[in-house]
Amino acid sequence: MTENHDWSADVFRVMQARKIAIVCTVPDGGLTHLLRMVEAERSMRLVTLSMEQEGIGIATGSWLGGGRAMIAMQSSGAGNCINALGLPLAYRAPCLMLVTMRGQWGEFNPWQVPMGQATRPALEAVGVKCFPVDKAEEVGETFAAAADLAFNSRVSAAVLVSQRIVGAKGFGQK
Repeated sequence: MTENHDWSADVFRVMQARKIAIVCTVPDGGLTHLLRMVEAERSMRLVTLSMEQEGIGIATGSWLGGGRAMIAMQSSGAGNCINALGLPLAYRAPCLMLVTMRGQWGEFNPWQVPMGQATRPALEAVGVKCFPVDKAEEVGETFAAAADLAFNSRVSAAVLVSQRIVGAKGFGQK
């Protein structure tokens, strides 16, 4: 794990600068620090989802209503979004995603490996521009570039934060 750089704070600053007002999430341990910052920020609304694909509809609706939203999720939830990603494509609405990866670096849970390996190709197959990041100090600038691409070009973009950055979990860990 390379968590000596506060990549969550970098992403949060980018979110503020890009006026992202809604953050949709199915909470994940790798996102905890970022989600706490969002929750404490009065200009942002944290929306806890029951399933990740709900965030696609919220992000699309937010854009159509003149706002900016994003989805923060774990790679295991990315597969749930594949069909729903047709919605922003049909409306030429941006869909910005921050995805913490599982099934990679030191994964203990074999159930996480298939989707961890399939996340990028699956997202790219439905037109999402993917930006994998392996260094904590590069997450913020990569997220900024993905956000600018998504909002300026009205496309879907996902930053895939390596498990090497967020750390591998073990049984009994939260």
